[in-house]
Amino acid sequence: MGFQAAQRLAGVHRITVRSKHEGMYGTGVMGDVEVAVLMPLTYMNLSGRSVRPALKALGLGPDQLLVMHDEIDLDFGVVQLKLGGGLAGHNGLRSIAELLGTRDFVRVRMGVGRPDAGDRRPIADWILKPFAPDRDVEGLVAAASAAVETVVERGVRGAMDRVNGAAAD
Repeated sequence: MGFQAAQRLAGVHRITVRSKHEGMYGTGVMGDVEVAVLMPLTYMNLSGRSVRPALKALGLGPDQLLVMHDEIDLDFGVVQLKLGGGLAGHNGLRSIAELLGTRDFVRVRMGVGRPDAGDRRPIADWILKPFAPDRDVEGLVAAASAAVETVVERGVRGAMDRVNGAAAD
């Protein structure tokens, strides 16, 4: 899900991406702020192998990183911003946190919900299957992209007030 949202942001803001840092990477401008977009091509649970060298090449710290990811602990379609904290069993977040030596980075949590009560598949198998046709995946991607744009425009705290406040309404 995060990859799809990053692709959308790159397209909307005309950021050309190319293969670099074990991912698809590009820099550009969002509003009047210089940004970089990275879509790791590693296995999800090795995302840190892509993120760490990209941050180092840009001379950025973890406090300047924003990670978009799927979140099973939020209902489908809910988008929330989070600064630091736990990893909720997300192996991609774990990889990034381990290789950066901190959990203190911004996350855009893209709610995908959990399998139905009778579904016995492991979460990893369930999450990798396509969503049911009645799920508004494009709407979720658009909402997550808008959350990133709000972070760029208002800063993390201002964006959290707006995005998370809207999620609570």
